[in-house]
Amino acid sequence: MADTVAPTRMELLNQKQRLVMAQRGHKLLKQKRDALVIEFFNVVKKARDLRSQVDGQMVLSHKKLAIARSVHGDLFVEANALAARTVPAVEVKAKNIMGVRIPLITAIDVRRNLLERGYSPLGSSAQFDDAVESFETSLNGVIQLAETENSLRRLLKEIQKTNRRVNALEYNVQPMIRDNIRLIQDSLNRLEAERFFALKLTKARLVKRAEEEEAKMLAAAA
Repeated sequence: MADTVAPTRMELLNQKQRLVMAQRGHKLLKQKRDALVIEFFNVVKKARDLRSQVDGQMVLSHKKLAIARSVHGDLFVEANALAARTVPAVEVKAKNIMGVRIPLITAIDVRRNLLERGYSPLGSSAQFDDAVESFETSLNGVIQLAETENSLRRLLKEIQKTNRRVNALEYNVQPMIRDNIRLIQDSLNRLEAERFFALKLTKARLVKRAEEEEAKMLAAAA
């Protein structure tokens, strides 16, 4: 029992209230951890599927790029790639999952029509346009994948933090409070026993003194 914990009935009541609060907090944190774990595995599945899709799309995009290079040459492809003047806009918001702020990337479609791509469609070809469109589709997938993988990192961090709190309440805080309650109760029981013994001893002395005085009175009367 800590030195600051006084062995009094008021402190015993305080410790019991602390134990109730610790148990309630432990239950709520376990529920939060379980909900986060469920959400984590849901996002894991989503991220795994997206990763597979993005990988396949990127392979397809590079194949189409290779075809465009074979048709137009590297100089044409690089020059037209530099012609793009606008950067695709991405809107990032946040959603709340059990107190955890998860980034929510609004999927703004980065695919553009021929006039928005910055290069002249007159000198282009279907092969080059197809490669550009394929990479735009890949970029859409990368944006979604970034959202899910960032969510995974935040969820995992929060799960670890919540689990540490659950363990602290279960293995440190609650046992410490129970020990305090037990020691205070033992101390109060010991004080009660000592008080009872003192009262019994005092009563015995009073009875003995009364008997002695009564004996003296009887002796004097005789």
